Formats: sequence, structure tokens, C-alpha cells
Amino acid sequence: MELYSLVGETDQHTDNHGRQSGEYAAINSMLDQINSCLDHLEEKNDHLHARLQELLESNRQTRLEFQQQLGEAPSDASP
Repeated sequence: MELYSLVGETDQHTDNHGRQSGEYAAINSMLDQINSCLDHLEEKNDHLHARLQELLESNRQTRLEFQQQLGEAPSDASP
């Protein structure tokens, strides 16, 4: 009977270990999905940052051109 009891305990330990392994696998899978989502968000953020930098530079250029036109307008209007 003792041998059967030991075998039963071993099976129970294996079941617990298997359940823990399954839980770890599920956690790892969720972490992989989260990591993938974060990578995707980082790429979108980088793209948006680059686009905003382009818009900022474009706005600066437009403002300078506008200021130059305003600065030149009175001199062009003089006789």
C-alpha cells in the first residue's frame, strides 16, 4: 500500500507541475501578445513623431516665407 501511496503522490505532483507549466505557458503567451502590441505602438509612435517633425518644419518654413512676404510688401509698394 505504501508503494501505491507514493505513486499517487508522484502523479499528483506531476499533475500540479503540469498545471503550473500550463499556467506559465499561458502567461508567456499573454506576455508575448503584450510585447507585440507594445512593439506595434512604438512603431506607430515613431511614425507619428517623424510626421509631426515634418509638419513642424513645414510650418516653420511657411512662417518664414510669410514673414518675408510681409517684410517685402511695404518695400514693393513704395514708389
